[in-house]
Amino acid sequence: MNAPVILDRRRVLAGGGALIVSFSLGDAFAQTPPAAAPPPNLPGSLKGAPFLDSWIRIDADGSITAFTGKAELGQGFKTAFQQIAAEQLDVPFESLKVVTADTSRTANEGYTSGSQSMQNSGTAILNAAAQVRELLIAEAARRFELPDENLRTENGAVVAPDGRRLTYGELVGADMLHIQAQPKSKLKDPSTFKVMGQPIPRVDIPAKVTGGAAYVQDMRLPGMVHARVVRPPSYGAQLDECDTSAVEKLRGVIKALRDGNFLAVVAAKEFQAIKAMAALSSAAKWREIASLPKQDELPRVLTSLPSQDTTIFQQSNPSVTGAKTIEATYTRPYQAHGSIGPSCAVAQFADGAMTVWTHTQGVYPDRQGIAEMLRMPPASVRCIHVEGSGCYGHNGADDAAADAALIARALPGVPVRVQWTREQEHAWEPFGPAMVTRLKASLDGNGAIADWNFEVWSNTHSMRPGGAGSMLAAQHMAQPFTVPAPRPLPLPEGGGDRNAIPIYKFPNAKVVHHFIPAMPLRISAMRALGAYHNVFSIESFMDELAAAAVADPVEFRLKHLDDPRGRDVITKAAEGFGWRKGQKAPQDRGFGFAFARYKNLAAYCAIATEVEVNRETGRPRLVRAVAAVDSGQVVNPDGLINQIEGAIVQSMSWTLYESVSFDDTRITSIDWQTYPILRFNAVPDSVEVHIINRPGQPFLGSGETGQGPAAASIANAIADATGKRLRDLPLTRKRIKDAIDA
Repeated sequence: MNAPVILDRRRVLAGGGALIVSFSLGDAFAQTPPAAAPPPNLPGSLKGAPFLDSWIRIDADGSITAFTGKAELGQGFKTAFQQIAAEQLDVPFESLKVVTADTSRTANEGYTSGSQSMQNSGTAILNAAAQVRELLIAEAARRFELPDENLRTENGAVVAPDGRRLTYGELVGADMLHIQAQPKSKLKDPSTFKVMGQPIPRVDIPAKVTGGAAYVQDMRLPGMVHARVVRPPSYGAQLDECDTSAVEKLRGVIKALRDGNFLAVVAAKEFQAIKAMAALSSAAKWREIASLPKQDELPRVLTSLPSQDTTIFQQSNPSVTGAKTIEATYTRPYQAHGSIGPSCAVAQFADGAMTVWTHTQGVYPDRQGIAEMLRMPPASVRCIHVEGSGCYGHNGADDAAADAALIARALPGVPVRVQWTREQEHAWEPFGPAMVTRLKASLDGNGAIADWNFEVWSNTHSMRPGGAGSMLAAQHMAQPFTVPAPRPLPLPEGGGDRNAIPIYKFPNAKVVHHFIPAMPLRISAMRALGAYHNVFSIESFMDELAAAAVADPVEFRLKHLDDPRGRDVITKAAEGFGWRKGQKAPQDRGFGFAFARYKNLAAYCAIATEVEVNRETGRPRLVRAVAAVDSGQVVNPDGLINQIEGAIVQSMSWTLYESVSFDDTRITSIDWQTYPILRFNAVPDSVEVHIINRPGQPFLGSGETGQGPAAASIANAIADATGKRLRDLPLTRKRIKDAIDA
């Protein structure tokens, strides 16, 4: 969290005797010639950044740095990446550090999203570190005049059979690793691991639990000033007048800015900026437009809007027909990220260069958007990721970064901190899109699914930056940037159709994606994208079908699943929960089960839950949850358990409480009273996670694998407890009570 230091290749080389990181990032180090097209089969993110020194640096003193273009958001990957590099380089965990997303230091890995950090960046570091180790051995073999196979590595050195040793710092040389990675790496045998697979405490936790400087909100730079933005009261509102003269006379106020509908005030101290913001808000006169649909008619509105319809999966076996058919419709409202810490950013414009510290999930796309907004070359903008207290999707982080950059440009040389308010975060962040799914299926005479039809209606699930038009500040300027046209995200990962194609095997099946370009509310990426609602729908419907077939829900799923790893996960979760065929939950309690493989290509997760329902009030309480997960080779079991525990708790909050509210003009859920979330007194009594480790297998993304199964498992348990099926999220106590009383 220091003032910006702009590195160039000549200054780095001046240090001498180090294995230099040069990244081949084009504009970051102009002296490096463009890389030749890498082989198409390079593992992970090596495809986009094939030079080994984009990932690993070793200095002359033996210190080691691993680099990743991904942003640590609380997933714990920074610790896992440190374990991976330490293991493959044969050095102690504490002896190296990890540098995360920074446009001047790390490779361009786009967004940190889709549970892809381990799959892409972790895989790149794994292979790069292994190849670095082999190169160091080769250099030592040359100096020792011995065959490579006679040498071994330990504790940051290459050791000969006679005890001679050369440290990595002694072996490195300038540009030694500025070579392209190879498709195959000599990875260490998992049976020899000393660091990978160990439950090492996360490196990012101590500052967070001791009140240290952990987040961008904690940043304090020398000479820093404080800025606040006055947002319009609603979408499309126009600023008719605003006299800033009185505000500029307030104590501590440095500047009031207006650029079209963009209003901001800068003060020497934070509370001075808060008071000035209130005064500026009172002085602003806005003209509003009633443009929002009726909230209670949202499902009807969504399914009646113009849509682009695509059949994304279809198969047919006319010889198999169903005898009993059921149908169901499930809905999801708009939901907020609800970050506990409202968005914040710090920016400084000095010597023609803009530096922004931001908790964006994509430093390079953010740089592109800010550069376009400021009409600066991207090379003159540096974005550095600093953690923010709450994210997991496209919340207000990128907008706060744009705010800070626009304001800092008006105050050259001065670091400017922009802090949003709770009301601004709730009203202006991009929400997770509302969705509607309709399902219809038939059972044959043996109680097996003969025919399956699934339709999903949804907006796009990503309006992330990459251009200025995705940022509020740029949209509100006097010469505004146009919001880019929304587009569906392509399969196999998908957006609104993520996990819409069932992993189960049915003889007849059809899945249709109704993509809705129009977006009544501002929306973008929220954790798990469409998978949360699609898995909720599929797994709720699987329970409804199991009931119609008079079958045990776990056995019914296994009957339709031939993926052996999926079957292992289901069996493990059921065993851990103590699931028994024909079991009955205690009075006013219910048992639920659900399963999914995230995106049908990432981690597997099955979750069994026990839920208690107060029949007098309708209040549900998740008593316990037991999960099983297969995420491939496990680097840090504690980190993986943490991800699944977090997924269950987060999904529980979405599923039981969360829904954005609005009238015909404004967002009305602007605080924790109008947008309730899970409170500490509702946390489950226990959450148990069982890991199925697959040593030597590829990493599978796990950060978003649990949200969908958790939602469906809770819904299935509520249905078991009450005898009533609820299909509209969130499953609030009022909806449960109304169902019980119906």
